[in-house]
Amino acid sequence: MDKIPMTPSGYAAIEAELKNLKTVERPAIIQAIAEAREHGDLSENAEYHSAREKHSFIEGRVKELEGVISFAEVINPAKLSGTIKFGAKVTLVDEDTDEEKTWQIVGEYEADVERGMLNIKSPIGRALIGKEEGDSVEVRTPGGQRAYEVLKIVYS
Repeated sequence: MDKIPMTPSGYAAIEAELKNLKTVERPAIIQAIAEAREHGDLSENAEYHSAREKHSFIEGRVKELEGVISFAEVINPAKLSGTIKFGAKVTLVDEDTDEEKTWQIVGEYEADVERGMLNIKSPIGRALIGKEEGDSVEVRTPGGQRAYEVLKIVYS
């Protein structure tokens, strides 16, 4: 499997989630399963089945996060400069609407468009890689063809 690029803050967030699952969520659900077992007949015990389902979800998420961490390649954007690459904070202007947007190019596990974190594998993320300030970028998005101009690139 390929390395998974991450910013230091993205890596820390995944580590924190994993720690919470292992030290808080897992012990709590194991306790809930034990309590549900004490209620008797497991075949008709909704609490038991719900707790087992949640336990299964937690264990799956723990395995997923451990896999992500094992393949993580932490890249510190503050040490980079130049054209747009992983970790860059990019300010764009939509050439049709004059609307400005600022995104940071991040890996898929920390991407969150609502928070301005753009997946490097997204159509816009892929189109921006290698561009410089002043460049125009044509992007085919699920919403149709878009044109952006790169206003500013910041690494921090």
